[in-house]
Amino acid sequence: MPAKEIIVVDNKSTDDTRQIVQDFIDSHPHSNVILMEQDAEQGLIPTRNYGLDHATGDVLGRFDADCMIKPDWVEVVSGVFTEDEDAMGCTGPVAYYDMPARKFGLKGDNTIRRRIYRADGSHPLLFGSNMALRATAWKRIRTEVCRDKADVMHEDIDISLHLIGDDLKTVYCPRMIAGMSARRIDSKPDSFLAYMRRFKNTFNAHPQHWRQHKPEITFRALYPVLHVFYPQYQRYLKMARIDPAERVWLDEQMELAEKACLEWPQDENADLAPKDSGAGEGDNAE
Repeated sequence: MPAKEIIVVDNKSTDDTRQIVQDFIDSHPHSNVILMEQDAEQGLIPTRNYGLDHATGDVLGRFDADCMIKPDWVEVVSGVFTEDEDAMGCTGPVAYYDMPARKFGLKGDNTIRRRIYRADGSHPLLFGSNMALRATAWKRIRTEVCRDKADVMHEDIDISLHLIGDDLKTVYCPRMIAGMSARRIDSKPDSFLAYMRRFKNTFNAHPQHWRQHKPEITFRALYPVLHVFYPQYQRYLKMARIDPAERVWLDEQMELAEKACLEWPQDENADLAPKDSGAGEGDNAE
């Protein structure tokens, strides 16, 4: 199931992002990719808002710049909102594509987000790298979400708390999978700890909401080991000339191909080759 549109919002980027996207659009004129510019204000929140405001779909997906989504992501998300008419926001786990043991990492991330990434007891918090919300829900909270001029909050948790505060239901779907980089773990200790304090800062800005678990405690505990390991693994990938994002994409394509083969007619007596095609004995697919 294809997305209605894919919006890329350029916010004063200084690398080749804009040109890469434009080249893709030029070479795929019938694609549904739309490149937009938001130059009025530098920052994640105004750029996020610009994209969500200009999206025309009934369900709005949102990802970060380093993210990849599973080929069935749109279908899974569409199913969530179709099956649960009360669902206004949805999120799922992520796999870290530039780390080894991706499946193990996905299971760990799923456990954390499913069990402790919640507010007010049982309401799932949306994760900005893998989230979707109804357009009607966004229109309802768009003027309420915090602008966070000081840049000290988690803007995705802020969206979540505004949804929950307006009695708009958030749900968690383990089949809604995205990939993202683990590069945050490569941050210097002071930067990483400041990033972790965003959890507390966001809830402090919403004193009417509460949480039983604090995910940042788990992330801080993992940081020392992963901070040492991550750059070592990146050096290995570079020496081996492996692009981790490209590798994941190829793995997904192989999985799709295998699935297609399983769905191929299994009747051994079926004549799969066109008549009079001149196909040799070794030309038929197995």
